[in-house]
Amino acid sequence: MRTDLIFWSMCAVVVIVMMIYYSRRERKILSFIFGAFTGMTALFILNRYGGVIGAEIPINIFNVSGSAVLGVPFVAGLVVLKYL
Repeated sequence: MRTDLIFWSMCAVVVIVMMIYYSRRERKILSFIFGAFTGMTALFILNRYGGVIGAEIPINIFNVSGSAVLGVPFVAGLVVLKYL
């Protein structure tokens, strides 16, 4: 089976779930901006200072878009995957 098709399908499902989540919030845009800001901040902090704890996460399009859409839980998941 094509793993890239599975990967992109899962990414699409996650984006749809997050869009539904943000659409049900009372302050939709503010909630999205806050989640994206905190996720991007966590990613950049880990990129800059993650070497101290051994969890330096590279800045690439996947990590930036994932942290912008999913926020801090995505970055925490990257750290967990880095240690596995």
